[in-house]
Amino acid sequence: MRYTDEIEVMKIHLIRHGKTLATEKKLYYGRTDLPLVEPGVEEVTLLREQGIYPKGGMFFTSGLLRAEQTFNIIYGNAHRRILPLLAELNVGEFEMKSYDELKDRADYQAWITDETGDVACPGGESINQFTKRVIEGYHHIVSAVSISATAVCHGGVISCIMEHLYPGEQKNFYQWVPEPGRGYTIHHTSDGLHEYEPI
Repeated sequence: MRYTDEIEVMKIHLIRHGKTLATEKKLYYGRTDLPLVEPGVEEVTLLREQGIYPKGGMFFTSGLLRAEQTFNIIYGNAHRRILPLLAELNVGEFEMKSYDELKDRADYQAWITDETGDVACPGGESINQFTKRVIEGYHHIVSAVSISATAVCHGGVISCIMEHLYPGEQKNFYQWVPEPGRGYTIHHTSDGLHEYEPI
C-alpha cells in the first residue's frame, strides 16, 4: 500500500544484536549474558557506517550485555529504556549446549517435537510462555510511542513478534530470524494496517 498524508504511520524497528561466541558455535542460549565477539563488533560497526539503522524516536533494549553492546555501537550513549520482557527464550538446562550434546536427551526431544508450545525446557520457558511475554513487551513499546521506536534485542524475540504480526506470510519461526545486526521495520497505521520491511 502507499501511505498518504491522511494515514498516520508509526514505525517500530527491531534490531538483532551482533554475533556472540554461542552464535558462532550454534549453541542454544538465551539468558547466558555473553558479550559480542570481535567479528560481531566489526559487522555491526560496518552496518552502522553503511547507514542502515534508523535514527530518532524512543529506544529500548532487553538489558542483556549483547544487546547493550550492539546498542552502544549503533547509538552511543543515547538514552534507552531497559525492557526485560524482550529477553531471549530461557532454555534452562539447554543453555550453552549444542544439538549434538542434547539430541539423545528425552526431555530435549520432547521439547523440539512439541507442536503445542506447552513443553518447557527443563528449568526454562515453553514457547507459549515466551510468546506471551514477548508480545506483552511489544505492546508495551507500541503503547509508549507515537512516532517511532527502536528495540535492540534478540533473534528469537524478533521472530516471535514477526510470526505473531504476520501469520499469513507462511514463514516458520526460524525463517523469521534476522541475521546478526539486522532486523525489521514494522509500519503501524492509524487504520490498523501494518506492513514491514527488512533492515
